[in-house]
Amino acid sequence: MMAPPRVTLTPFTEELLAVVQPWFHHPEVARWLGGPEWPAHQFTLLDSGIGESFRGRQVLSTHSWVAFDTSGDAVAQVGGEVYDRWCRYAETPAGSVIDAIEPGPAMGLAYVVDPRRWRQGFGTAALLAAIHAPEVADVVVFAAGIEPDNVPSARCAAAAGFTPDIAAPDWEGMVYHIRRREPRR
Repeated sequence: MMAPPRVTLTPFTEELLAVVQPWFHHPEVARWLGGPEWPAHQFTLLDSGIGESFRGRQVLSTHSWVAFDTSGDAVAQVGGEVYDRWCRYAETPAGSVIDAIEPGPAMGLAYVVDPRRWRQGFGTAALLAAIHAPEVADVVVFAAGIEPDNVPSARCAAAAGFTPDIAAPDWEGMVYHIRRREPRR
């Protein structure tokens, strides 16, 4: 397998919204992530939930980046929340269920690639850059929730070293692809 292309991460700002937002007009992007309002909505989420509990995990921080290729073109966006731990969460008729708890910090990741750049390795490159970003150097569990029918996204995550935690979709229809690393000493 060829190495993914090199990318550089830059924090996602309102100035970069106009660069990223058009990607969400593509029908496949809108199907999996939502329409063009989704990236703008991220600004209301950034830092708004710090310290709050989300599905059995405490939110420690949030990070969102735009990945640029070596020519300076935006090719992907990646980011998510960092939590105190990782766990499985489910809504059942009997109430919330939290299990498979493991120490963190853990980061839930979402990513999108410019549709004009699909199948060029930029999704894998963006995921790897996020994993190695100094802001998340202490994170030991990375998780990307991917719908089972989103085969290109699952392949992208696999190429970045993620494996499905459990093959069966969870209560929301997601399969969490996980990458673990040794805690820093």
